[in-house]
Amino acid sequence: MPVKDPLIETLKVCILQLQAEGTVTDSSPHLASCCELLELILRKGLQQPVLSLTHRDYWYCFEQLLQHDTCGRLSAVSLAVQQTTACPKLLTAQGRGRFFIRLMLAKGTLENAVKHVLHTGRVMEWYSPETSVLRNEKFVEPFLSLCLVLSEMKFKLNIENCSFLDESWLLPVCETYEAVPCRELGMVLRYLDGRVFVLELLQGGMAQVDMFAEPGDIIDEINGISLRNSSNGQAGVVLSRLKGQPLSLRLLRWKCKDGAMYRPLVPLLRQLKQENPLLQFSSTPQPSPAAQQQSQCVKEGRILYALQLLGKTSIGMYGGKEVLQHAIPAVLRMRQNSKEVLLDVKETHLTCTDKSNKQQLFQHHFPEISCVGRFGQPDFTIFAFCVVDTPDTGQPKGFCCVVLQATSSTECEEIVHRIAAGFKNTEWFV
Repeated sequence: MPVKDPLIETLKVCILQLQAEGTVTDSSPHLASCCELLELILRKGLQQPVLSLTHRDYWYCFEQLLQHDTCGRLSAVSLAVQQTTACPKLLTAQGRGRFFIRLMLAKGTLENAVKHVLHTGRVMEWYSPETSVLRNEKFVEPFLSLCLVLSEMKFKLNIENCSFLDESWLLPVCETYEAVPCRELGMVLRYLDGRVFVLELLQGGMAQVDMFAEPGDIIDEINGISLRNSSNGQAGVVLSRLKGQPLSLRLLRWKCKDGAMYRPLVPLLRQLKQENPLLQFSSTPQPSPAAQQQSQCVKEGRILYALQLLGKTSIGMYGGKEVLQHAIPAVLRMRQNSKEVLLDVKETHLTCTDKSNKQQLFQHHFPEISCVGRFGQPDFTIFAFCVVDTPDTGQPKGFCCVVLQATSSTECEEIVHRIAAGFKNTEWFV
């Protein structure tokens, strides 16, 4: 009976499980195990240098291909090696090796990379012929066959989510938030272990209004600039350089999709909690199911407000907040046909659609809105905003006042605050 390597046999089972999933993503439950098995096989039998204090890891085998491989067909592998070396989020050889494995899986070139190692004598000398898989004739062919299978599978991985590969194969939830130019994001930050943690959201700030971050989250990138291994104040320096520009924030969440705390972050979050006893790591409060059913619906993960559009009227060339006390009663006296609508207050603009036929009634970017406010009668559920009135000619002819009614005074106040914060946060710098 032929001898079998337990790592290869376990990898074979893991690959079968991945194949059953179809396209493999970062959320695939067997991906981390597959990557860890590949790492163990590439590490097995790797001998350490005698006269050096540097620990030799499998990443150095791929790194050395640029110098010692003589086959002349390295293009895809060499580009991947260069991309790995240039990544600022990776601080250790272990992190770079893991990034390289994920990159090879995503590009479908893992088998090719392993073959180049096998053909490079100077690199293969580092492996023990007695204990390694790569120098064992009985094991290397089955391993190459499995690498070929992996190269033919479809992997859809977020390669940029790599800031924790130095520590773990488990990856945090990684999300990108697009922000318009604003005066400030409204977050208190804490620099800990080379990472930029969100410590607090300031009341009325963009982060608190748009709820795109929570205390405990990590700002990983701003406009493609990595904040890994940051020194104190580095995020502020980057933001000051980008003043007046749209922002793209890459955030690493402190909790996984199932709500559990991301394990590699536990020691750091515990330290933050010790420093700030009042710090709470909790989900953003959600409206009660009954209230949400009555006045809100969810579309593509966003809350839409179910309102009554009471009408609108032209108010002339002045759109200050003082006109609301006259414009709102004027619209109510007109008794225009009201409509059930859905209002979506986004980061840069708001849209209003007819609830019955889903037809968009209007869309206004926040710089077009001059004021917003509530009507004190009869129950503080009516609100209005003034916006530049642009007819079909495309030439503005003044302002008009749009009047809507919410289902409760609390909801009305929330909408007014979100619209007000919207055009406050979209002030462009000159």
